[in-house]
Amino acid sequence: MLKNKTILVTGGTGFIGSHLVERLKLDNKVIVIDNQCSDASEPVFFKEPIYVNHDISDYENTRKYYDNVDYVFHLAAEARIQPTLENPILAAKSNSLGTCTVLQCAREAGVKRVMYSSTSSAYGLKNTPPLHECMDNDCLNPYSVTKTSGEELCKMYTKLFDLETVIFRYFNVFGPRQPIKGQYAPVVGLFLRQKQAGEGMTVVGDGLQRRDFTHVKDVVEANIRAATFDNVVGETINVGTGTNYSVLEIAKMIKGTIINIPERKGEARETLASTYKIEKLLKFKPGRYLEEFINDNI
Repeated sequence: MLKNKTILVTGGTGFIGSHLVERLKLDNKVIVIDNQCSDASEPVFFKEPIYVNHDISDYENTRKYYDNVDYVFHLAAEARIQPTLENPILAAKSNSLGTCTVLQCAREAGVKRVMYSSTSSAYGLKNTPPLHECMDNDCLNPYSVTKTSGEELCKMYTKLFDLETVIFRYFNVFGPRQPIKGQYAPVVGLFLRQKQAGEGMTVVGDGLQRRDFTHVKDVVEANIRAATFDNVVGETINVGTGTNYSVLEIAKMIKGTIINIPERKGEARETLASTYKIEKLLKFKPGRYLEEFINDNI
């Protein structure tokens, strides 16, 4: 349990970050660094946390905010696959340089531990589900390449500089305040918005691609546990449910009109998390139900 700590959250006004801040601010002092670059969702601000509007890669302007911080939760990123195909340089700046800057600031300030938000897209196509953390990377796009480079930086800072880090690989995250804007918004939020607007749900390709959908509150719980469990330092941990659904199954749950659009480059066919490690190390199994969330929101 985190209590009476000073905590810095990068990307703390975004979808996952805002839920984490909402939980942390109940018992802790929270500092948020977020440059508001995402157009996927409306930013969420809270009255209590200290908010800093800077890019995480801006060492000169952000370094001082790490002083006297106990824990860092690093969620800020260029976080969607398709836009990184259009701008790989921005992905490298935000995800690779940005992560290195966060780690260096944390190291210099004597932060106890950094929790890093990475991605299940690291597994790519060549790995057969269920996907477990010891599999080789198979990065298909600039997003997964730059996020896994952040993982390697975390491992290096732990081994070389003794900065405690924990790496999380999130599977498709859904829940309240999920991104709904634009054609590349995550599928659950996108389909719900399209249904509510009376539009057809845009199914990419044949719609048989399968995803492991993880509730945002399970992601928050995993992060908070990782800050206080000693056995997770240096580990990479999946945050998923071990159950997956096809895009067509999601569309049928929402009960709307389907419009097929062309397949996209750089995306995996199936994701399905092995939950063995998160259950063993964090004594926790994510499992809030997607069907219930959809039924409550259609």
